[in-house]
Amino acid sequence: MSAGRRRRGLLVTFEGIEGSGKSTQLAHLAAALRSEGYGVEVVREPGGTGLGEALRDLLLSYDEEAVDARAELFLYLAARAQLVAHVMRPALAEGRIVLADRYGDASVAYQGGGRSLGVPRVRSMVRFATAGLTPDRTYLLDLSPETSLRRVRSRGALDRLERERIGFHRSVRRTYLEIARSDPKRFRVIKAQDSISRIEKRIRDDLAPLVSTIPPSREIASGTR
Repeated sequence: MSAGRRRRGLLVTFEGIEGSGKSTQLAHLAAALRSEGYGVEVVREPGGTGLGEALRDLLLSYDEEAVDARAELFLYLAARAQLVAHVMRPALAEGRIVLADRYGDASVAYQGGGRSLGVPRVRSMVRFATAGLTPDRTYLLDLSPETSLRRVRSRGALDRLERERIGFHRSVRRTYLEIARSDPKRFRVIKAQDSISRIEKRIRDDLAPLVSTIPPSREIASGTR
């Protein structure tokens, strides 16, 4: 980001294949940070805006015809661009801590890897859609596809991506791990089969130095969702 658009807040993203527990950990972290007086904005992908939620319904539920991989990617990028412009950047400018349930790395893993569109190509498109907004920290909750599918199937009806063959999920996981290895400063890979409390503690301990750079604000926190 340019000096004139430098953000005051913190962007933390949670990534992983289905059933990895990222949403649970994000919720726990949000509650803890809010209790300490921090302004927190929680977002999910796709979603978070009127346009994003409409696209989410299409991306996860549409089954009238096969969805072309490129069309799928463009829909995710559109939802993300809207979310960044209307929610994430304004929250960061106000000094909030933004916690995102998936972000650009998801497209790199799912469409770049899982759909074989190519990691470099998708990464470049993500950069354009987000105008270069990069997370300060990313937690990748790593889980085997076999365990992932057992978990999601136990929850009931599956969405369009959860119904994909296991080879797709293996490719997504492999790409996630490759992305993490290429950016060790930003990524923290966590075994998703550890206990919820152990994972939560590891995230809080790791994130503490970054959070300490953001001043708590009771006034901001009282207005968060």
